[in-house]
Amino acid sequence: MMITIHQPCYLPYLGVFHKIWKADAFVFLDDAQYSNGYVFEWNRIKTPQGECRLKIPLHKKFGQTLLEVTPNDDLKWQYKHIKMVEMNYKKAPYFSELFPVYKEIVNKCYDNLAQLNIALMNFFLFWFGWNEKKVYYTSNWKLESRAEARVIEICKRLGADVYLSGTGGRNYQKDVHFQENGIKLVYQEWESMEYQQLWGDFLPYMSILDYAINEGHDIDSHFKKMEKVIADEKRR
Repeated sequence: MMITIHQPCYLPYLGVFHKIWKADAFVFLDDAQYSNGYVFEWNRIKTPQGECRLKIPLHKKFGQTLLEVTPNDDLKWQYKHIKMVEMNYKKAPYFSELFPVYKEIVNKCYDNLAQLNIALMNFFLFWFGWNEKKVYYTSNWKLESRAEARVIEICKRLGADVYLSGTGGRNYQKDVHFQENGIKLVYQEWESMEYQQLWGDFLPYMSILDYAINEGHDIDSHFKKMEKVIADEKRR
């Protein structure tokens, strides 16, 4: 069984969903420590002026996890995000189907940032028809290990023999440590590939909302085409 792991992020880009698509099971690292340097509370949408960042204001303290950091709803960020999505995507093919659900999810109150991000990510798993994908949450396990050791512990807990890692894992993971535990470590191969967008030239690395609202429910064919392009490039 192949598993992959990722922190719950706000409307993450296509690369995260490619990992989920390839794996047999997906693990939300929902008790990860919050960091200012990551896309936990913001992401990109496309406008006539180019890229625009939607960012959630937070109540946060140094050292808190995603289960402790909370959205600052007093600043009414939900209204701004909903309005920005409505203004810039109302002409998109799947706007009338996707927008009401996005609006409903965002307008709810959440105990923490992880809850909000998970609600949105799980919606997109449903949107793409991945209803039977096995999904797990590290907060249910109360793990004490960190970094590479935590990844290996999760793999062993789920009986995984293959771990699909993002390329950032090369900074702290060693093949031999996984091999010693009967796990094959593989790294994601992903590159941005054009799809239908509004507003002129294609912009890569937009949020998953940008893809879904423009292209709809079929993401399998997009990923298959992308993997074929990568394979063809390797053979050259």
